[in-house]
Amino acid sequence: MSGNYTNPETIVLHGGSYRSDPATTAVAVPIYQTTAFQFNSTEHAANLFALAELGNIYTRIMNPTCDALEQRVAAMEGGMAALALSSGQAASAFSIQNLAQAGDNIVSSTDLYGGSWNLFANTLKLMGIETRFVDPSDPENFRRATDDKTRAYYAETLPNPKLDVFPIKEVSDIGREYGVPLIMDNTACPILCKPLEHGAAIVMYSTTKYIGGHGTSIGGMLVDGGNFDWTAKPERQPLLNQPDPSYHGAVWGTLIPEALGAPIAYIIRARVVLLRDLGSCMSPFNAYNFIQGLETLPLRMRQHCSNAQIVADYLKGHAAVDKVIYAGFKEGESGRRAKTYLKGGFGALVGFELKGGKEAGQKFIDSLKMFYHVANLGDARSLAIHPASTTHSQLSAEDLAATGVTEGYVRLSIGIEHPDDILADISQALDAAG
Repeated sequence: MSGNYTNPETIVLHGGSYRSDPATTAVAVPIYQTTAFQFNSTEHAANLFALAELGNIYTRIMNPTCDALEQRVAAMEGGMAALALSSGQAASAFSIQNLAQAGDNIVSSTDLYGGSWNLFANTLKLMGIETRFVDPSDPENFRRATDDKTRAYYAETLPNPKLDVFPIKEVSDIGREYGVPLIMDNTACPILCKPLEHGAAIVMYSTTKYIGGHGTSIGGMLVDGGNFDWTAKPERQPLLNQPDPSYHGAVWGTLIPEALGAPIAYIIRARVVLLRDLGSCMSPFNAYNFIQGLETLPLRMRQHCSNAQIVADYLKGHAAVDKVIYAGFKEGESGRRAKTYLKGGFGALVGFELKGGKEAGQKFIDSLKMFYHVANLGDARSLAIHPASTTHSQLSAEDLAATGVTEGYVRLSIGIEHPDDILADISQALDAAG
């Protein structure tokens, strides 16, 4: 990193090695819209393909624009390296496929985004990877679900839509006893939480959300903390400790630390095996867009959180509202976790249930004028959704209950507009909903 920066406001602008374009001295990161890169010689090409030398080969595997984004996000998280991917869903899938194969299992929190639940419960199941869903309110549930074939734990920091902050340290401590890494989806609270500081090994993002903020681009990110010893229990992580026939028998767990001086076997394998073979790469243009968003992320998160607190307080006092779901209102152990892991605000997500139930909730959404009714969160704009009929509609009634979605639940993603205008739109929609 160019400079020993510790403040996120500075890191998102100056983190990583990029200072200016070496060819033009341009300050802004260029869009390197190219498929391939010229090799200096046949020896140079051979070294790159053999991983004896690091450099650009093909944009499916690496690209300078994506590299600049990866370095800044890794710096922001306090991680060692990162990998940009085509979507958050790709990042979720890669995070597991990089460690688990047919016959293996992972243990996941029940408090998940609907798309992640479907990926784990159905698609990965078809690939032979079992997901064991457990209630994270008791961290010991992760220990109880662990066996010799468990390769990873997975959870969301601020799970959408339940909004109960995950016990990161408690579960990561359990995992480290067994050689099982904790993978944290931190999409809903960048800047507010740094899971790596609490023991997580890998952080995952849908950059589509707050990191971008503009709602123009789809992308995902994996960040390797460089804080997990993948070779301590080699039988626990066979994909990193057994010879890989696709690289002439390379053993990632032992080869990569020697080559790079850091235990980042995880992110290297994700890049040169999964990304090489499956091709879920982020486009340079999208990486450029995410860099633009990243540069204002700390400022936006402050406004998001401030506005969300105002909205939550307003809804809590409204006669038509039966229940408000907001991290800042949690009590007991859930409240302790929110205060422990979230710093600078409780996030921008606010859920609530109207006393009129499902019909009132739908009428509320249909009556909004400024809020956008979209299947997304994290835009600078304010957004609203009815999860049971959209993002979580493929789940069974039992699974809906496990994730915290009721028929009348409405989720708001509070933007950075003036709070008076946000409240005015909510107020008129509540009146229309009766």
